[in-house]
Amino acid sequence: MVEPRMRKIYFQFYQETYKSSTLDRKTKELIAIAASLATHCKGCLEGHIKKALKYGATKEEISETIAITMGVSAASIVDLTDIAAQEMQIRHFDGSRAPQEPREVSPEE
Repeated sequence: MVEPRMRKIYFQFYQETYKSSTLDRKTKELIAIAASLATHCKGCLEGHIKKALKYGATKEEISETIAITMGVSAASIVDLTDIAAQEMQIRHFDGSRAPQEPREVSPEE
């Protein structure tokens, strides 16, 4: 559904990221595995696992890449819930809310 012109621009960019540079190809593929997991791209994940193995990644390196991605993903949940709790003035472990400013109570309440 992507316009051909935009698909071409994307593909040129994608190819550029895999050209020889500071990072070797195996490292790029391990990063791509993490990015594929984070973005829920099944096809990407499968392709980058195959390429990582092709470029010399071990099962242990792929497993560690997955574990790091899991840790970062879990940290994002902790971060989001901590921010929500702070904004809602909820204290996680004692079950109470942080004290609020006193307010007038209407007769209907």
